[in-house]
Amino acid sequence: MTKKIGIGLLGLGTVGTGVANIVNSPEGRHPLVSSIHLAKIAVKSLQKPRAITLDSKILTNDPLEVINDPNVQVVVEVMGGIEPARSLILRAIEAGKSVVTANKSVIARHGEEIAKEANKAGVYVLIEAAVGGGIPIIEPLKQSLGGNRISKVTGIINGTTNYILSQMSRGGANYQDVLKEAQQLGYAEADPTADVEGHDAADKIAILSGLAFGGAIERTKIPTKGISNLKILDIEYAQKLGYEIKLLAIAENLDISQAKDSSLSVALRVEPTLVPIEHPLSGVNGVNNAILIEGDPIGEVMFYGPGAGSGPTASAVVADILNIAGVKLMSENKNSLDPLLSAFRWRNCELADPRQIPQKNYVRLITVDSAGVIGQIGNVFGKENVSIQSIVQYDSIESEAEIIIITHNVTRGQIRDSLDKIKELNEVTKVATHLSCL
Repeated sequence: MTKKIGIGLLGLGTVGTGVANIVNSPEGRHPLVSSIHLAKIAVKSLQKPRAITLDSKILTNDPLEVINDPNVQVVVEVMGGIEPARSLILRAIEAGKSVVTANKSVIARHGEEIAKEANKAGVYVLIEAAVGGGIPIIEPLKQSLGGNRISKVTGIINGTTNYILSQMSRGGANYQDVLKEAQQLGYAEADPTADVEGHDAADKIAILSGLAFGGAIERTKIPTKGISNLKILDIEYAQKLGYEIKLLAIAENLDISQAKDSSLSVALRVEPTLVPIEHPLSGVNGVNNAILIEGDPIGEVMFYGPGAGSGPTASAVVADILNIAGVKLMSENKNSLDPLLSAFRWRNCELADPRQIPQKNYVRLITVDSAGVIGQIGNVFGKENVSIQSIVQYDSIESEAEIIIITHNVTRGQIRDSLDKIKELNEVTKVATHLSCL
């Protein structure tokens, strides 16, 4: 192929450098890699030493130079953050440039706006690197699984929290000690809030939900709970009962019989969850990610691999670039968008009433150590039609006991009402922990 597609990079950090390394060394890769070249790169500082050799003529500290360069056909946004990334993506679209981005925060919050403008302009915005690092998940949801009714997406999609929980599970160390270790190893940021409080995972499940179910959900309405308050004691009890605790992001279609043009009720949540040890997600450890898709007729498929880092994320970015390059090089009608690559919504999705979401539950109660306590707790659950799968009592201190309960599937409303009434029992000191279970 003699024609070359010019790539404009917005950002030359960890991911941007990884992309540049792939583009500059196409040998042994797909032939399409030879059809792309770096035409312009926006950096914060022109004087900063870099781990890659580049022609200084293609460097600029003005992002608009990248967007307005006539030699740039595809703009790659790897700067991170919401602004100015969002505005630059929209400027690139307005200039008639297709966009590849790894920016989950922008897509989760402004994906509808960006998709609308991209479709109006007849350009692509591809986002494979925004979720799961190097794991191919966006394209399979748009293409390979397009003939399925997706019923559920369950993911371990934050490597930092998965590393912390894996270390707590293996070594018995407490949360704060493992977090410090993760920061020293570079797995956690100096300010880990976005990861450990579940916000990063919520961004990603918002994106996956839109692709799986065909309609966007407002990101800020997704119930989100992180791992910062998780006790090592609950991890140990979970293991005794045959579970591992993982931070799961879940998007579930509560009515998969709905017609294509109907509003769909979906349940989204991010929270620490007990996962049975025989479940495929229970063995996903370290900084790895995994996403389990359930659909009809395919059944269950799982996508597993490294969820972050220069190499994996750059791999996903370049995959998107090649998709666009292939269309541009081969298509005679440049104004026609491939419907499997372009971003669009085909129905309305609405968040289900949280009280109506069904789930199994893990509950740890601190009670007085006296006869009849378990019976009283059982009576409360029975009156609320909460079926108990197992109930175990452990000694806590001399005058107290810990009671661990696993329920069958009940609605969140039922379990919350039950726990409110259990708190009123004189024999119950407190509801120490309440987590969901798969």
